[in-house]
Amino acid sequence: MSHKDTLISQDIRSYLAAQEKKSLLRFITCGSVDDGKSTLIGRLLYESKLVFEDQLATLERESKTIGTQNGQIDFALLVDGLAAEREQGITIDVAYRFFSTDKRKFIVADTPGHEQYTRNMATGASTADLAILLIDARTGVLTQTRRHAYIASLLGIRQIVLAVNKMDLVGFSQATFDGIVADFNQFSGPLGFEQIVPIPLSALCGDNIIVKSDNTPWYNGLSLLDHLEQVPTAATLNDKDFRMPVQWVNRPNLDFRGFAGTIASGTVSAGDAIRVLPGGKTSSVKQVLLADAPLAHGEAGQAITLTINDEIDISRGNVITKIDAPVEVSDQFEANILWMDEAAMLPGRPYTLKLNSQTATATVNAPKHKVNVNTLEKMAAKTLVLNEIGLCTLSLDRSIAFAPYETNRELGGFILIDRMTNATVGMGMIKFALRRAANIHWQSLSIDRHAHAELKGQKPAVLWLTGLSGSGKSTIANALQSLLHAHGRHSYLLDGDNVRHGLNKDLGFTDVDRVENIRRVGEVSKLMADAGLITIVSFISPFRAERELARDLMEDGEFIEIHVNTSLADAEARDPKGLYKKARAGEIVNFTGIDSPYEPPLNPDITIDTQTVSAEEAALLIFDALKLRGKIA
Repeated sequence: MSHKDTLISQDIRSYLAAQEKKSLLRFITCGSVDDGKSTLIGRLLYESKLVFEDQLATLERESKTIGTQNGQIDFALLVDGLAAEREQGITIDVAYRFFSTDKRKFIVADTPGHEQYTRNMATGASTADLAILLIDARTGVLTQTRRHAYIASLLGIRQIVLAVNKMDLVGFSQATFDGIVADFNQFSGPLGFEQIVPIPLSALCGDNIIVKSDNTPWYNGLSLLDHLEQVPTAATLNDKDFRMPVQWVNRPNLDFRGFAGTIASGTVSAGDAIRVLPGGKTSSVKQVLLADAPLAHGEAGQAITLTINDEIDISRGNVITKIDAPVEVSDQFEANILWMDEAAMLPGRPYTLKLNSQTATATVNAPKHKVNVNTLEKMAAKTLVLNEIGLCTLSLDRSIAFAPYETNRELGGFILIDRMTNATVGMGMIKFALRRAANIHWQSLSIDRHAHAELKGQKPAVLWLTGLSGSGKSTIANALQSLLHAHGRHSYLLDGDNVRHGLNKDLGFTDVDRVENIRRVGEVSKLMADAGLITIVSFISPFRAERELARDLMEDGEFIEIHVNTSLADAEARDPKGLYKKARAGEIVNFTGIDSPYEPPLNPDITIDTQTVSAEEAALLIFDALKLRGKIA
């Protein structure tokens, strides 16, 4: 929505030219639930004459039926668009609104205050230059106030408006206002905000929104809108080094090959020497195109297509930079992570990392610490749960091009996605690449896995037996190794109980420890495959994600998942070690099948039904499958 300007009807070209020259401020409203964020934006639009007549009529009608102000105009309804939001009187999703005044253009994100929707607040803050942090004058600074302030600081917001709202409900008390400002300033000192501007408000009544209010004669500052119109914006992205992540390789015909993307920072012109990362190939720009029209130069924020003068390999996910100012490349990072999922983060589990148009598999290590959002104290942690923020290191399966988040949001911010559900479970801000990533290099060896295997007359294989405790995995694995040995084949058996006596003796049976247990066994299995062995792994390995991680470590066709399929009832009836009895009695916690889940394979390579075949017959079935796959002659 645009500010009503007479130029619209008199000279539309002049109006559009004037709009282009206005600066743009992106800001968010945030804070605890019911602090008045939606009402503030609605009042701002209403008082600025930025509501059309039909919208106003609808607002007045709905305020009487579903409003929360006893029939008076409920300004929050201008922003809360979801039916669930209107029914509950709360904000759930992020609502974006565009408006402009004579001096500036604005994009505002109204973010939810409920703790369960913290992820949505972080989404809105990720593109904002300024945050209006609302505080209810009756309740003061709350935990969610502190959490939102801390998240805003992590996401690079340096300008804060401390909007102490509902001042009409405390009699416009200066003492109340000053006390809240003092509390917030004491908390926010370490957060690195460049400017904190406190303003006493009544969003419902309109005090200090557009003009100074007579109800606060003791307040000497600007109204909210006056401040927003003159607050300095962040340094222009055009002043920074050129970075363009490639979103798409545009190949409409044999005669054209262009590389499309949105410029994250800097400018680019025809003739500029460029470098493409992470590969490092160099060339120069032939043309800069906007749609199909040539441009003299491209600027930050523009979606353009580049053609180049050399035939070099460029694909989606690459980052194009100027040749003398490349970005960094690494596969290991330290990053701040905000966890956004109901299920806790599992260190060691593989997640999909998406950074702009780049995608990689990431393993997140246990946090170095998490942050108490009330005190900013750094606390010891083994994992992160919903809405917790911690400092972690990550390892990726390949190198990516990046920049620290504080210097470039587009190339420093990432999300983490669960590989099984495709749900976004976390967001992160890269601090720096780990030095060890640059110091460690892969050593080339003269004798590789194929030479080892050829000497043994076989091909490497990892036979991964998974199933409930008591399903018969160890018995089948032992019978299979005996059969392989009888035929002169070189194998090694990794049994779950045996490994926990040595390599994994420090691990328990929590979900976090189970993930690390399988991660280590997967790495050992990879080493044994490198030695040319047929490796038999007999582990419950309850989670699909970790079994997939082990598969990804091996070469194609080497990992063979074998589901030893036994029902819980049959496994519990056998109970060879008496573990089910103890678990039912509460003597063992986190026992798979009882109080810890087992995720059976969806598409196993081999299924063994232990109700119909014996251990020896199962071993023979697997042996025959190895011959069919060419692993043994």
